Amino acid sequence: MSPGPSAAAAGAPLDLLDTRVLSNSVREWIVAGVTLVVLLLAVWIARGVLANRLQKWAERTKYKWDDTLVQILRGIRLWLIFPALVFAAAGTLSMPEWVHRALGIVAMLGVAVQLLISSSAIVDAALAAVLARSKNNNSNGEPDPTLASSVGLLRVAIMFVLFVVVLLLGLDNLGFKITPLLTGLGIGGIAIALAVQSVLGDVFGSLTILLDKPFVVGDFIVVGQQMGTVEKIGLKTTRLRSLSGEQLVFANTDLLGSRVQNFKRMQERRVLFGFGVTYETPTNLLREVPGVVRRAIENRNPGVEGAGAGGAAAGAGGSGAAGERGGKAMVRFDRCHFKGFGAYSLDFEVVYFMLTPDFNRFMDVQHAINLDLMEAFAAMGVAFAYPTSVEIVRGEDTKPVRSEVVSRRGSELGGAEVTRR
Repeated sequence: MSPGPSAAAAGAPLDLLDTRVLSNSVREWIVAGVTLVVLLLAVWIARGVLANRLQKWAERTKYKWDDTLVQILRGIRLWLIFPALVFAAAGTLSMPEWVHRALGIVAMLGVAVQLLISSSAIVDAALAAVLARSKNNNSNGEPDPTLASSVGLLRVAIMFVLFVVVLLLGLDNLGFKITPLLTGLGIGGIAIALAVQSVLGDVFGSLTILLDKPFVVGDFIVVGQQMGTVEKIGLKTTRLRSLSGEQLVFANTDLLGSRVQNFKRMQERRVLFGFGVTYETPTNLLREVPGVVRRAIENRNPGVEGAGAGGAAAGAGGSGAAGERGGKAMVRFDRCHFKGFGAYSLDFEVVYFMLTPDFNRFMDVQHAINLDLMEAFAAMGVAFAYPTSVEIVRGEDTKPVRSEVVSRRGSELGGAEVTRR
């Protein structure tokens, strides 16, 4: 008995879905097409709807990571990931091996490029956050010049490492043997490193200076016998401007291997100096010396005239913090003591603090203190002592004649020698 017309009509659609086209049934092609449409729709929602909603939410927050996420979503390139979507949708289809391999290669390349674009957004956001933090930490509101000049180098280095990693992972997933490639890269890297080891050492030294920050642009540093203000920290060298005006160039590796004194990081300067007065100075005047010294030091502060108690109270030391009337204090008296009996002088020792690291201001203050002390001691009748020696000269009658020879330093008398009998 032959089937009726209705049964034949009902079986026609089933026969059509089972029709094979390019080694796959129509049903399989429809499933692959629907899968591709669903994947494209998901990408469109992520790029458009989800990114827009996330951006509105990010505008109400103070965090930066959500802005970076919005940038990553908007940075998705459909033409880059489309081969990967086709490759995923065609997973149920039967196709020649070479077609499957070619489609996989194209998909892997697209995904790799998309990953690099997204990684670039993440790296840029991280470096921008570092610069912003540096700007907030600086009193002038500007980012660290050393950090700002090295951000470009850091970005290139990070992106190069990411590119190599993505490339190797992609080749490995595609079935390529990357062991010989890694071996070749290792041997080539060793050869290049040996050829340019000094340059690489300076480059890594620059990164060390950037991260560890022993000094930054604008700091006054001393390296061995050389000193100057840091003008630029480059990939290979660091440049200083010396006090006499010439430019000093140091290799970064040499700087890291040297002992560096950074005077800019000094919050205050401890100043210790001494002087001696003659043994002929009366005791009552010796008691007044500490007070005179204290006044000479504290008078360097703005709005302070004759501040500080004199006499023995000042000689006891103590925290002689000067008043700050009329401005910020520049110096703080610490102590002045009759230290001991020298060979030719009664020795005093003085300690005070400069409350600023500025070297020129320190020299101005020390200059003014020295002049004030000389004027004050001259008015008191107190004389500074200087080195003396005694000669015993015998005449023809062998009777000793006492002769006192007084010698002053060349800086005091221009190298002259005075004899007093």
